[in-house]
Amino acid sequence: MANSADDLTHSKLEHYPITIFAIIMGLSGLTLAVQSAGHNLGFGPGLAHGLYGITGFLFFLLLMGYAAKCLQYPQAVLAEWRHPVKMAFFPAVSISLLLLGVASLSRHAQLAEALWLIGMGMQAALTLAVVSGWISARSFQTGHLSPAWFIPAVGNVFVPIAGVPLGYFELSWYFMSVGLVFWGVLMALVMNRLIFHDPLPGRLQPTLVILIAPPAVAFLAWVRLYGEVDALARLLINAAYFFTLLVALQLPRILRLPFALSFWALSFPFAAVTIASFTFAANTGSAAHLWIGTVLLVVLSVIIIGLLLRTLKAVRQGEICVPD
Repeated sequence: MANSADDLTHSKLEHYPITIFAIIMGLSGLTLAVQSAGHNLGFGPGLAHGLYGITGFLFFLLLMGYAAKCLQYPQAVLAEWRHPVKMAFFPAVSISLLLLGVASLSRHAQLAEALWLIGMGMQAALTLAVVSGWISARSFQTGHLSPAWFIPAVGNVFVPIAGVPLGYFELSWYFMSVGLVFWGVLMALVMNRLIFHDPLPGRLQPTLVILIAPPAVAFLAWVRLYGEVDALARLLINAAYFFTLLVALQLPRILRLPFALSFWALSFPFAAVTIASFTFAANTGSAAHLWIGTVLLVVLSVIIIGLLLRTLKAVRQGEICVPD
C-alpha cells in the first residue's frame, strides 16, 4: 500500500504542469486590483495585504513543487518546454515574480527590487529562448498557435510597471519596446489563425481572454514611462475595452467547457483591465472609468472565487497533475 501511495505521489509530480503558475498571475492581479480600488474608492488596505500574503505563500509552494519536478523528472520538464503550447507558459513564472514585485513596492522596497530583478532577468532569458525556438529549424503548425503565445514576448511590458519607480528607466524602455513590437507581430498571426483556420481546441478556448492583457498592461506600463495619460495611453486602454467586450460575447460558450487549469487564463486579463480603469480614473478624474473599474472588480472577484472553487474540486477528484 505504501509503495502504491509513493507511486501515485511521484506520478502526480511528474505531471505537475507549468500552466499552474497562471493561478499566481490571477491572484497577483486580484491583489493589485483590490489595492488600486482601495486608493480610488477610499477603503482600507487590509484586504489587499491579506491577498498579498496568500499569493506570495502560494507562489512559494507552487515554485517548490515545480523545482522538485525539475530535479526528479527533468525529461518531463524538457517535454513541456518542447511542447508548442505549454512552452508559452514558462514565462508565467517570471511574470508572477514581476507582479509580486509590483505588489511589494508599497510594502517592502528591498523585496520588491529583488523580486523585480530576478523576474526581469528570467523574462529576458525566456523571451530570447522562446523566440529563438520559434524561428529555429523546428517546424510549427498553424494549429499550434493560440493567444497563449502572447505570454512569452508580450510579457516584457510587465517590466516597466515596477522598473520605473525602482529607477531602472532605460532598461524599462527596452522591455517595453520588445513587448510592443511582438504584440503587433503576434496579434496579426493570432487573428489570422482565429479567423481563417480551425477553432481552438476546447482546453485552449479560455486563452482567448489573453487578448485583453497586452493592451491593458501596455497602458499601465506606458503611464509609468510617460507619466501621464496621453493619446497613446487612451488608444491602449480602449483597445483593451474592445477585447473585453469581444471576449464577453465568447464567455458563455467557454464556461460550458470541461474545467482545466487553462481556465485560469480568464483571471489576469480581467485584473489588468480593471487596474487600467482605476489608473485612468486616478490620472484623469474620470468618474466613468472609476465606475467601469468597480464593475470589472466585481466581475473579477466572481471569476477568481469560481476558479478557486472549481480548482479545489478538481484537486479532490484527482483531475490535476494527470497526463494530458
